[in-house]
Amino acid sequence: MEVELPTIRTRPPHPGVPDEAASDNVRHLRKSLEVVETGPTESSQSVDPPATAVPASTPAFRRTAQLQFAVLCWTLFLAGWNDGTTGPLLPRMQSVYHVGFALVSMIFIANCIGFIAGAVLNVWLTDRLGFGTVMVVGSVAQVAGYVLEIPAPPFPVFVLGYALNGFGVALQDAGANAFVASLKDDAATKMGVLHAVYGAGAFCAPLVATQFSQLSRWSFHYLASLGIAVLNTILLIAVFRFKNQDDCLAEAGQPPSHEESSTTDNSGSKYKQMFRLRSLHFLAFFALLYVGVEVTLGGWIFTYFKDLRGGGPDAGYISSGFFGGLMVGRVGLLWVNQKIGERRAVFLYALVAIALELVVWLVPSLLGGAVAVSFVGVLLGPIYPLVMNHAGRVLPPWLLTGAVGWIAGFGQAGSAVFPFMTGALASKAGIKSLQPLLVSMMGFMIFLWALVPNTPRRIE
Repeated sequence: MEVELPTIRTRPPHPGVPDEAASDNVRHLRKSLEVVETGPTESSQSVDPPATAVPASTPAFRRTAQLQFAVLCWTLFLAGWNDGTTGPLLPRMQSVYHVGFALVSMIFIANCIGFIAGAVLNVWLTDRLGFGTVMVVGSVAQVAGYVLEIPAPPFPVFVLGYALNGFGVALQDAGANAFVASLKDDAATKMGVLHAVYGAGAFCAPLVATQFSQLSRWSFHYLASLGIAVLNTILLIAVFRFKNQDDCLAEAGQPPSHEESSTTDNSGSKYKQMFRLRSLHFLAFFALLYVGVEVTLGGWIFTYFKDLRGGGPDAGYISSGFFGGLMVGRVGLLWVNQKIGERRAVFLYALVAIALELVVWLVPSLLGGAVAVSFVGVLLGPIYPLVMNHAGRVLPPWLLTGAVGWIAGFGQAGSAVFPFMTGALASKAGIKSLQPLLVSMMGFMIFLWALVPNTPRRIE
């Protein structure tokens, strides 16, 4: 292709500027136009691409991304297994340690202390040690917790095991959610799958724990937990290799965004910016209530049906039905989320779940209540990943990792606070107080969700 060079008219040089300057300008312009005609020169091809350029997807990048996601799914499977374990074992703990509802609920308080410590320290630890190292620290804490619980030690030591578990789960849950929320490729679907795997872990645990609860060596259930936790530690080390999140994403073909790379890594500054966001606090308290409802229902529903509906030891499988519904809902209702919109979906699911919980409360039927509890799990299942997806839309990108980590860690505290409240109330009014507490918590969830902004907000 021939390019017609324009006629370049040169004016007389300014006083003090030699004539050669004008001719140099002409030669420079002609050279530029020749590049357009003939293509880039060898030197122009050697210019590095900008830092924000997205590398082309390759099979190696895709394999790495799939492997990273699979390991994070295993981590969430362990978190679900951990949460689904307690319910069927609670009556056995009471009989072995000779404690009532209030005292056995100290395991939830210890869990809460661990969760809060993990949520508070997550950003500070991640900034100093990196994503990969913090995930391994969390997994090792879980291993230590299960080692303490396996021999059924004196009750205070057993409770300490739950504190270590809480700390470990908080760090890993925060890291996994933040990592998936930062993905550029289909993050919403992956968040749903990630938490469906959590539901799978919580579904499997009661099936195993119910069998161990009837054995003399009931605490050997934690041997199975230990095996899953050790494998989790090995996988985290092998795949993420103690690297920070940006490096791990880059290995999967996703460089850090401009906003993330241009901001300071000072954790103190991040905390200040994060905690000035009203939307962060609304989302965190919503997560606190949601996780509280989920774990309270899964943990105490066996005791509720055993004491008030005449269920036998096999009533522990009702917990599996609830968590199985949780798993199914997080994948099976993805199309509903897309059809009606994620914000409306949360309102719809919460309202129908309240109606089903009223059936469990007011209809004295073991079978009917068990079916209703399973459907409550289906409806509650999608809510948590929807909240995390919403956080990715309304929170500043450069704070997303720390903010999602805080929401996840703070929310996990709900899995300790509200089950403890249930135990304290049950020691005074009986386990019949479970259903009024759950219904009121779900109602307050709807109120909080209405306060969460639907669009990004500046830092207040």
